[in-house]
Amino acid sequence: MIHPHTQMTKITDAIGYGVIATKLIPKGTIVWILDNLTQRLDESFVNSLDEVRKKELFKYCYRYRTGEFAFVWDLGRFLNHHSNPNCVTTAYDFEIAARDIHPGEEVTIDYGTLNLDEPFQCLRQEAGVRHTILPDDPLNLYSEWDRKAAEAMQYFNKVEQPLKHLIDEKYKDKVMAVAAGIGEIDSSINIYYKKVAVKSDKPQSNKKRGTRNMLEFSLF
Repeated sequence: MIHPHTQMTKITDAIGYGVIATKLIPKGTIVWILDNLTQRLDESFVNSLDEVRKKELFKYCYRYRTGEFAFVWDLGRFLNHHSNPNCVTTAYDFEIAARDIHPGEEVTIDYGTLNLDEPFQCLRQEAGVRHTILPDDPLNLYSEWDRKAAEAMQYFNKVEQPLKHLIDEKYKDKVMAVAAGIGEIDSSINIYYKKVAVKSDKPQSNKKRGTRNMLEFSLF
């Protein structure tokens, strides 16, 4: 579920559609959270689908830490990548605003958090940020994500949280402790899904495809 103060809009011809803030979303606010309307599909089921449906499914999925495909139902499926995004992931199945997101500003996440299948190049070639998003980014970037998330969580109890009630019960006590400054944030390395290598005689495709494959209308 995405924050109610958002809407989908066309960003540019090159990027396609994305999500913008309609009102100020302050730093420390939950911007997107996994809820029980998002289907989590077993890999064997996904692989059993015909190619037409599988292709459409991949547009709106990301790979959950358990290996399931999380099929995003809300506007969160239109969130675009940025290598310096205004949202940061957490180990608690939600994205939190890493800084104030102003009205009309695009809401962005880091696709490195999505357990992608293959690397791809970003369209936005900005100085000082990485241009290649890798499947193993969580293993290399988790400490930076954790630092940003921990800083943002200091504001958690100071801002309105319209999605707070959707925090999973298994995380709720820990999230409240972190927000109160009496607990240490769990590392986002916990979101990483380690894929099992499968030998194949087929050559590797050069197609830039990730498990949450918004590439066709996104930044890449």
